[in-house]
Amino acid sequence: MTARLSLYRKAEQELHKLDLSIKTDFYDFCHAFRENPDQPGLVKRKLKGDSRIYRAEINQHYRALLTRTGIDADGTEDWLIIAVRHRRDVYEELQVAVNRVTGEIEFVDLAVVGDSALRRAGITLTPAEPDHTPKPPVEPAQPKAARALLARYSADDLRGLGVADQLIDLALTVTDSQELDQLVEGAPLLSKDILYGLAAGMGIDEVRKEITAPVELRQEPDPDDFAAALTRTKVTTVDDAVQAVIEEGDFRAWKVFLHPTQERIVHRRYNGPARVSGGPGTGKTIVALHRVKHLAEQLPPGHNKPILLTTFTKNLTTDLRLRLASLVEPELLARVDIAHIDQLASRVLGETTAPGRGKQRVYDNVALNEMRQLLAELDDRRWEPDFLLEEWEQVILGQSVPNRSAYFQARRAGRGRALTRPERNHIWKLIEQFTARLDKLGVETWGQAAERAARYEIERAAKIQARRAYKAEVGGKDLIHRDDSSGMRYLNYRYQHIVVDEAQDLRPAHWKMLRAMADPDLPNDMFIAGDTHQRIYDHQVALGALGINIRGRASRLTLSYRTTKEILAKALRVVEDKRVTYDDLDDGTDNLAGYRSVLHGPAPTFTPYRSWDDELAGLASTLRTWREELSTGGNGAYRDPSGRIAVCVADRDMVSQTMYYLVTKANITCAELTKDGPKGEGEVHVGTMHRFKGLEYQKLAIVGASDGIIPRTNVIERYRTDDPPRYEREQRKARSLLFVATTRARDALNISWHGKPSPYLPV
Repeated sequence: MTARLSLYRKAEQELHKLDLSIKTDFYDFCHAFRENPDQPGLVKRKLKGDSRIYRAEINQHYRALLTRTGIDADGTEDWLIIAVRHRRDVYEELQVAVNRVTGEIEFVDLAVVGDSALRRAGITLTPAEPDHTPKPPVEPAQPKAARALLARYSADDLRGLGVADQLIDLALTVTDSQELDQLVEGAPLLSKDILYGLAAGMGIDEVRKEITAPVELRQEPDPDDFAAALTRTKVTTVDDAVQAVIEEGDFRAWKVFLHPTQERIVHRRYNGPARVSGGPGTGKTIVALHRVKHLAEQLPPGHNKPILLTTFTKNLTTDLRLRLASLVEPELLARVDIAHIDQLASRVLGETTAPGRGKQRVYDNVALNEMRQLLAELDDRRWEPDFLLEEWEQVILGQSVPNRSAYFQARRAGRGRALTRPERNHIWKLIEQFTARLDKLGVETWGQAAERAARYEIERAAKIQARRAYKAEVGGKDLIHRDDSSGMRYLNYRYQHIVVDEAQDLRPAHWKMLRAMADPDLPNDMFIAGDTHQRIYDHQVALGALGINIRGRASRLTLSYRTTKEILAKALRVVEDKRVTYDDLDDGTDNLAGYRSVLHGPAPTFTPYRSWDDELAGLASTLRTWREELSTGGNGAYRDPSGRIAVCVADRDMVSQTMYYLVTKANITCAELTKDGPKGEGEVHVGTMHRFKGLEYQKLAIVGASDGIIPRTNVIERYRTDDPPRYEREQRKARSLLFVATTRARDALNISWHGKPSPYLPV
């Protein structure tokens, strides 16, 4: 072998779209090139526009574009394949360079830029292999009255942020989002992110902080040192093992790509808890999984599980386990404890509760019924039962308030109206009677279980710290607490690293438990991923008040890889209300400024119906159309559409009604989404909005999005005058539910209602 070949990310994406026969020819080309890059059969020639780019023949019609990145000490040439395309799309004006900000090799592809934008910028593309087939004359560009999309910015602004030089003049001439889409399709990743961010309304300082700074080198790179630039560039080495992957036709499985901004977050060393936020589809979960992989790779071999990966629900935990298993080797996976948060609390309680002394755990609806009964028996109508239950869950349990005196001083941020001292005294008495009632029944809520587990873990952590202090005091001699048969229980914290996904839904007690499970004196102790715009449970927390300080270690992702621009534009209108604010998990506010997508698709459809029956009939018609589209795949070959279409509704009753209609009257098989995942083999998944958390579907229908259903007016309307802050919280929670639902759609979204539409819908 006289040459070594690597693949640029864009070339890999282009190969993914090509037929298998061309991929096979590409492999043969790679084999020949590695043997001798100068053999005449490759027809390797320089482009006239940039002498660093060569074109070479893959077959009669397709060309590889390459650049040489250096020569090893043994004389082996290093080459990078930067593009693979039809010969008619190879132009002399293509360019490769080292980005002045990131130091990476970047390929600027003008072949996909719209003709009008090129003409306004005075650029004419010259085919490297002229096609002599007569073409229709190109109409001269007509002057446009429209203002340039990025007119507020100068060439120096774009250059300073890191936009590729060859794109700057073009970027300043585009007049609408369609032209910008064409421009960035062939743009390097950093340029694409910057231009989309500016077009989405982000300021220069915000773009520099969120997009440029995370990938910026500490010193300016040498623009001519391609060998050094290659070490900073995400590439894939071409070797003999590639052939099997190409023949299987799954080119994208060749590697798992992380966006550079995501990669910096994943690999960074944090001296304390760190948080990543971002809208739906921005890759928070991918970042969390790669963070687990990175942490596992840094650990020495062992037989314990020093890393915890946790989230809020059982079905999300199952999904995380499957995705992590596809990302890491089995020996690394064995070092990771994957458990949902209530499962974790149950384990702690299992260690500290004598056999036969445990209580049955019940959900909040059971506890709410007991509270209602208690108030009815006392004929106490001063407080609503659900207000009392939330006060108990969020304030008393959330802060482990031990007695009435402590409750008088307890923090109640986000709880609405202030309480006087006599009111707190009255509430405390009611809570005491309520908990005694649960105790007599031999039950406890999951919130109680979480609070007990947190107390046990805090006590455990205190003993570990006490042991360390004693050891330091006596000059290194060890002290082992003989609190259990092993005698080793308080030697170390349970975990070295904790990674939390869907963080916005955890209870305060969950956070206190997690904080006590990892050593706060070690780096990389906690990594937290979440988005408060997607909080669908009323568990509002301030991490700093719970001992988890994320200040200065918070990152935000703004680019959606799942939801199309068309769907995203409508979804954002659900939560973008000036009267509604969202917290940042730490007493500040969060927003979705700059949140954007690079994907395109059909506009969402909004369909009114006169009745629920009419709406179900319309749903059946939509599902049949989608099933036909997915099963043919556009090329006549049958593809199973199962699991790629879903129907989302507001509550369990509507799930039952929808499934019954589809199965009995439309001959469409269904699988219900449960806490354990899809139940059954049906082709269409049906579930409540809560069950769609963390999932995605190619085509999604939201039905029953009517006023009075979203939100449930009969449930929250009484708070409008009695408890306005509670009313606003319920409105925000309902908005978040609808936002989560709309952003589960990847390609197509249909929203329908009967009667009046939900006031949150952008119609």
